[in-house]
Formats: sequence, structure tokens, C-alpha cells
Amino acid sequence: MTRNTLIKIIQEKKSFLCIGLDTDLAKIPSFLHGYHDPVFEFNKAIIDHTQDLAVAFKINTAFYENRGIKGWTSLEKTVRYLDQYRSSIFLIADAKRGDIGNTSQMYAGAFLADPPHGLGFDSITVAPYMGNDSVKPFFYHKGKWVILLALTSNAGFEDFQTKRLESGEMLFEYVIRQSMQWGNIDNLMFVIGATRQDMLSKVRQIVPNHFLLVPGVGAQGGSLKAVAQTGLTKDFGLLVNSSRGILYAVDDESFPQAARTEALKIQQEMAIYLQHLL
Repeated sequence: MTRNTLIKIIQEKKSFLCIGLDTDLAKIPSFLHGYHDPVFEFNKAIIDHTQDLAVAFKINTAFYENRGIKGWTSLEKTVRYLDQYRSSIFLIADAKRGDIGNTSQMYAGAFLADPPHGLGFDSITVAPYMGNDSVKPFFYHKGKWVILLALTSNAGFEDFQTKRLESGEMLFEYVIRQSMQWGNIDNLMFVIGATRQDMLSKVRQIVPNHFLLVPGVGAQGGSLKAVAQTGLTKDFGLLVNSSRGILYAVDDESFPQAARTEALKIQQEMAIYLQHLL
């Protein structure tokens, strides 16, 4: 998935919606538990009913890893099912990896290499706080993207990310500036939480042309309008993620239709914000 292709998909769908497949076995409708692989059946229905409204799907691997081999099987089946839509879907492994160089190289291969050697995601989220040698191996896979954790939406973000350095800038600002030496606008995105709206303008000053992956809209309290007003660029530059509000809109057999209704609401709002850019 190249930058130009991603831009074209946003134009065609009038959407910058990313749907998070953070599928929790305890939250999906109970009737699905009668299936051999209830998580996959749930994901498949969500994908089929929303893929024309979303430009990306983000699979949080923790929701699969915690189920052992069954979870990994559900994850792989979901990725392979998405293959039929991959010409118009950007696929994110929300794995938050990052370790010493040779270990990162193995993580990168596992998620970014094409089958049968890897899962074949378009991108992966990476934690940068071990430095450049923990991140660079993820750039070795041509045509794939690194999505760097920069300013997150969790309650503990202030413990480290906004600490002031001797230079006067905050740690997250320094991390973004340093990482620009490792990647470019064609292979590097940044995670910026929607609940950090007051700092989004600072991010845009540093990276005016990079894509940002923005979680935290909806259930976590982030405002789509505020994110769009500050974060959109002439090339769009945003992927805004929604998970729980779409996945768990209802708890019965109508869940795919309810998920589509919620995704459509977001897409229609996004289309309004995109009007002056299309």
C-alpha cells in the first residue's frame, strides 16, 4: 500500500475511518459461541458490512495472543479473509513491538513479510523508546509502514511523553524529530491519541505531511471534529480509529447491521470534513 494509493482510497470512499478489530470473546454476541471459531465469524461479519466505509482495519494482536494458538489462528484467518479487500484496505498490526535489533528484525518478519513467511500486514505499530536500532529493522520491508507510538491516549501518558528535556521540548516531540531520520512520509506514520487534541497542533508543526493514526475517538472521549480541524492536510494525512463503538453497538444477531450504521455515521461526518480537500 503506497502513500498515493492510500490517498486515492480516502478520496474514493470519502473516509479516513480505521476500524479496530479489538475482538473480545467476552463481548461478542453469545450466539456466536456456537461456532468453531466465534472470533473469526464475528470479524468476518464486521468486515463484510463495513469494508466499503473504512479505509483501514487495525488488528490489536493482544486480543488474539491472549487466547494462545486458537487466537493466532483467528488472527491469521482474519488477515487472509481481508486479502479479498486489500486493494482498498490498509491493514495495521497493532502489535506495539520494539526490542534490540535482531529481535525487532524477527518481529518485523513475523508481521510484515508476505505469506508463508509472515502474516503480510501493510504496517505495524512500534514502540520507539529503545532507540533507532529497535525501530530500523521494521523499515527493511519495502512497501510496508512503521506506525510509531508518539503521543498516546492512555491515562499514564504524562509519566514520560510530555516530560521537558533540557532543550525545552517535550520527550514526544524529540522522539518524532529523531524518527524522521529513520523514515519518511512514504513509510512512517505516528500514533497521536485523539484525547491529546491540545497537542495535535504541535505535532502538525513538526510533521506537516506525515500520516497520523489517531485512536481515542468515540468511547475514549476524543472529538472527531477537533481532530479533523487540526490534523487534516492537503493529502488528508489522517487515519482515525474507532473500535468499541462500532464492534459492540448491539449484542444480538443484528450486530453486523448495527456496526454498519455506526461506521456510516462516522464516514458521513468525515465526508463533511473532507469536502474542501476533495
